[in-house]
Amino acid sequence: MRLVTYESAHSSRAGVLVDSVVLDAAEVAGEAGMAVDGAKAAWGSTKAILELGPEALRALEVAASAAAERGEGRPASTLELRPPVTDPDKIICVGLNYRAHADEFGEGVPESPNLFTKFRTSLVGPSASIVVPTAAKAVDYEGELAVVIGARCKNVSPDRALEHVVGCMVFNDVTARDLQLRTSQWTAGKAIDTFAPCGPALVTIDEVGDLQQLRLQTRVNGETVQDATTASMIYPITAIVSFVSQLMTLVPGDIIATGTPEGVGFRRDPPIYLQPGDVVEVEIEGVGSIANPVTRDSTASTEASVSHAQGGSPDPLL
Repeated sequence: MRLVTYESAHSSRAGVLVDSVVLDAAEVAGEAGMAVDGAKAAWGSTKAILELGPEALRALEVAASAAAERGEGRPASTLELRPPVTDPDKIICVGLNYRAHADEFGEGVPESPNLFTKFRTSLVGPSASIVVPTAAKAVDYEGELAVVIGARCKNVSPDRALEHVVGCMVFNDVTARDLQLRTSQWTAGKAIDTFAPCGPALVTIDEVGDLQQLRLQTRVNGETVQDATTASMIYPITAIVSFVSQLMTLVPGDIIATGTPEGVGFRRDPPIYLQPGDVVEVEIEGVGSIANPVTRDSTASTEASVSHAQGGSPDPLL
């Protein structure tokens, strides 16, 4: 099953992607008599659907497939897809989780999963722009597999961790290296608006198969810059979910990005940094691909110019 979020009349709606057609989740649920307490609101977002539990997911999949056979739905190519989960409680990211990437970063193998966070404002859809702020001068790509929590868990063991993961999606942990490396804390370079493109769909585990045997590729302007498999992770997904659950309660819709392999731009010779006009693609077999153009924040540039004209600094962070 593939869950998506798409834009309709300037609002987000949850949908089910069947082949190349998107079925509106609330409409399908209503037609099938699945409305909760007589309302469609419970089917209005991917997170809300996940909160209904696995039986509701299975019922929605059956209803959506039947609707698609009746010729209902809209072609996905005509819709603007947004992040599959737009409103997660948490976005947890894992750093240095591939040995070759830890080596190119100049670090050894972490003693435990290296965690940092992004926020909802970082999330954008599979074709939306990566908007670089004026404060960032060295922006890098990081293609990753992200998993999404489907059932609440706390202190879960590794052997039961996947029982609480509903599926996965493609994720790009875009990073401003100059801001990331100024201090020991990475937030300034990681949690920037639009720096977490993801999608195109949340693909359930039963459809994607073994999460630790997936090929991941990143391309910049058509040139392959990362090519690895998730089998190369230092800490597998089961260990990551278990570890995070020892620290905090994981709830449906939470996103965990599991780290990037080697080939990042700032460790190349010469370095490759993203520039306006570039297009970054991340593709994971069986999951899908995202392609995001890079732009500059023109609003910030205008405000900076006004500030400079009035005697202020156009770039107070630098």
